[in-house]
Amino acid sequence: MSEITYVRGDASAPQGKGVKIIAHVCNDLGGWGKGFVLALSRRWPEPEAAYRRWHRDRARNDFALGAAQFVRVGPYVWVANLVGQRGTRTGRSTGVPVRYEAIDAALGLLAGKAEELGASVHMPRIGCGLAGGTWSRVEPLIAERLVARGVPVTVYDFEA
Repeated sequence: MSEITYVRGDASAPQGKGVKIIAHVCNDLGGWGKGFVLALSRRWPEPEAAYRRWHRDRARNDFALGAAQFVRVGPYVWVANLVGQRGTRTGRSTGVPVRYEAIDAALGLLAGKAEELGASVHMPRIGCGLAGGTWSRVEPLIAERLVARGVPVTVYDFEA
């Protein structure tokens, strides 16, 4: 079984050959504008536009915690919008927004898409920035859902 590869760099500029899926965690409010999504939006307009449409039309689609949306942004690059946080951190009295069970479900969908495309998965430490999660809880989910199925995963630690 392979393992998670850790590198210093920008997950919005994934390294390596072949088809790549850049995964990140979104909130369930339709908000896009802080954190890693800013790096994505600087490179491509499609992931944000698709996410906003998906949220706007949620009465007629699968938008919810644990859902995943896959947006092709180039011949060999996709972005996975994973809905894994409830709300945002503005109202701190309700605790952190991360929802590990939702990230787990979305990672299962991501694994299926990665297998379908023969893709590697690239990500920052999802769920651990604005969502307030801890890597010690997220990393085992990635190992179980992706790595155990043979999907190569690279996690990027960004240095400004």
